[in-house]
Amino acid sequence: MLKVVQCWDDGVYTDLRLTELLRKYNAKATFNLNPGFLADEPVKPFWQPLNHVGWSHHGFAGGRVGRKQLREIYDGFQVASHCFRHEVAGSVPDDVFFKAALDARNFLEELFERECRGFAWPCGAFTPSTVRGLRELGFAYGRTTRNTDDVAACQEPMTLDSSCHFQACDFMQKYEHAKQTGVFYFWGHSYEMYEYDPLWEQLEAKIRYISEDPDAVWADVIDIVPECGR
Repeated sequence: MLKVVQCWDDGVYTDLRLTELLRKYNAKATFNLNPGFLADEPVKPFWQPLNHVGWSHHGFAGGRVGRKQLREIYDGFQVASHCFRHEVAGSVPDDVFFKAALDARNFLEELFERECRGFAWPCGAFTPSTVRGLRELGFAYGRTTRNTDDVAACQEPMTLDSSCHFQACDFMQKYEHAKQTGVFYFWGHSYEMYEYDPLWEQLEAKIRYISEDPDAVWADVIDIVPECGR
């Protein structure tokens, strides 16, 4: 049986639409959050002006979920640390990075009242010292942005690679290939679909296909960690 896992980054407002879609098909998912970017109330998506300063996804700002609604929005899903304010390993001192990773975890564990031992490396960046440090802090895994043809063959859970991005042109080929190895893992950001219905429909078609596949079962990222290094 193929285990299918997915995760989504950053805690953006478009996650509201995403979580509704996933619940429709009883699809499990992990959401990697940056609590330091979240205000009490949500910030809705908007298009930036052409001369804007700051980051956007091709001009689209995906907004942010509000802290007051976090439990409601992500109810039934796993949540994990993505650092407090998306601090990037190697770009800040290690002690600053460790505090940011742990502050996010502590915030989520207190809010959701359960363990949140997952982690996603901001920008996919990590160093030998940050890998060791997060392991010592009790994190169970750290997702990279690299791809692999065999997720289950991972020897180091703190540098866990995925199968592909959710918009990969060869998504379905990789999905079918993963049936030979036992795990298919995809990830992304919900803002990458903007508010453009055809992109959302493409994702829904993939989620529906997986949910209806008798050879597949949805799982959480934390569930596949014991299989690493088998």
